Amino acid sequence: MVGLAAIVELFGGNAGTEELEAFYPIRPDCLADIPKTRFRPRVGKTLSARRWHAAFSEDGHLNIEKVLRRIQRGGIHPSIKGLVWEFLLGCFDPNSTFDDRNQLREQRRERYAMWKTECQNMVPVIGSGKYITRPIITDDGQPIEGEDCHVTSAVSDKKVAHWMLFLHQIGLDVFRTDRALVFYEDEANQAKLWDILAIYSWVDDDIGYVQGMNDICSPMVILLENEADAFWCFEHAMRRLRENFRCSTSSIGVQSQLGILSQVIKTVDPKLHQHLEDLDGGEYLFAFRMLMVLFRREFSFVDALYLWEVMWAMEYNPHIFSLYEQPDAALDSNSTQTLHAKELKRYGKFQRKNLQNGHTDKNCALSVFLVASVLETKNRQILKDAKGLDDVVTILGEITGNLDAKKACQNALKIQDKYLKKAKKS
Repeated sequence: MVGLAAIVELFGGNAGTEELEAFYPIRPDCLADIPKTRFRPRVGKTLSARRWHAAFSEDGHLNIEKVLRRIQRGGIHPSIKGLVWEFLLGCFDPNSTFDDRNQLREQRRERYAMWKTECQNMVPVIGSGKYITRPIITDDGQPIEGEDCHVTSAVSDKKVAHWMLFLHQIGLDVFRTDRALVFYEDEANQAKLWDILAIYSWVDDDIGYVQGMNDICSPMVILLENEADAFWCFEHAMRRLRENFRCSTSSIGVQSQLGILSQVIKTVDPKLHQHLEDLDGGEYLFAFRMLMVLFRREFSFVDALYLWEVMWAMEYNPHIFSLYEQPDAALDSNSTQTLHAKELKRYGKFQRKNLQNGHTDKNCALSVFLVASVLETKNRQILKDAKGLDDVVTILGEITGNLDAKKACQNALKIQDKYLKKAKKS
C-alpha cells in the first residue's frame, strides 16, 4: 500500500511539475521558447503505476474499463505511459495473458529485426547509431560520391530507389524533431528515430515517408526503450493515421476529415461556417496541420502526449486488436444490435456515443471535433476580425501554448453530442 505522504510527494503541487521535468527534461537554452505545460499528474484522477498494475488479473487479463475511466479523467503517469499506449493503440488485447503478450512481443521483435537487417544490407548506416541528412543517390539511381557515401553501385529497382531518395529527408526532419528535449541531444537517440522511420517507410511503401510522421513517432521512441517495441507502437498509431499522410498532386490525406469538419461546423454553427465560406475557407485547409500531426505544434510536448492518450481512450474500441490482427473474425464487433450496456462500458466515451447513435464513419474522429472546439472558442474573434484566410490562420495561431487540453476534449464531446442530435433530426 502506498502511504499518503508518498502519494502527495508523487502527485502533489510542485512535485508533479518536477517529476515531469525529470521524465522529459528540457534543454536550458530552450526553456524560454517552449509552450507552458498545463498537465499535472493528479491523485485520484491520473492513472498511476499502482492503479495500472492492480488492473491486471493474476494471469494478465486487463480490466480495460477501469483503465479507460481513469485515463479519461486525468491522463497517464509518465512512468507507465508507453506500456498503456500499447493497449490503447491496439498492440495488445486486454483479454490476453502475460504469456500471450510476451510471445507476441518476441515475434514482433524478430520481425522488426528481419526488416532492419534487410534495410541495413541496402544502406549500412541503418543501425549504426548514425543517420544521414544528405542525398545518397541521384534521381536516376546513381550513387553520390563523397566521404559518407553509403551506396556503392547504381540502383535500378524502383522501390529501392524511391526509398533511398527519401532517407536524407527523414534525416533532416529527425534533426529538427523535438530539439528542445535533452533526449535528442544524444545522436544515438536521433538515429533510433531515423531507423524506425526509415524501416517503416520501407515496409509501408504504399505511403512511404511523409513529413509529420516524425512528430508522431518521436514520443514512442522516448517512451519505449526497446526500438522494436517503439516501432510497433508507431506502426499501430499509423494504422489509424496513415490515410492522413496519403497525398497526391490532386488531393491531401486529411481531405476526408476536413470535409467532416466542414459538415460539423455547418451543422452546429452555420453562421461561422458561412463566414468561412465567404472567406473562401469552406474547405477548412487552415486546419490541415492540426489534423495531420494531432496538435503536436499547438501544445507543449507533455500536453500533446496527454491529449493523445485522452483522445485514444475516448475513441477506444475493445475489439481494436482483433480488427487489426483478425479482421474477418471482428466484422460484427461494431454492431449496435449486439452491444449491451455492460459491453458499451468497455468503449471510450466518444466511440460509445457514436455507436449508440449508429454513427460509424471512421473519418469522424475525435480530432475533428477538437478542431471544431478550437474554432468555437475563437468564434467571436473570427466573425469580427477575420477579413481573409490569413486572418483566420493568425487567430488560430494564437492558441499555441494557450489551449487547455482537458477543456478542449470536454468541449469536443459537447460538440459531438450537439452534432449527433442535430444530424439525427435532419
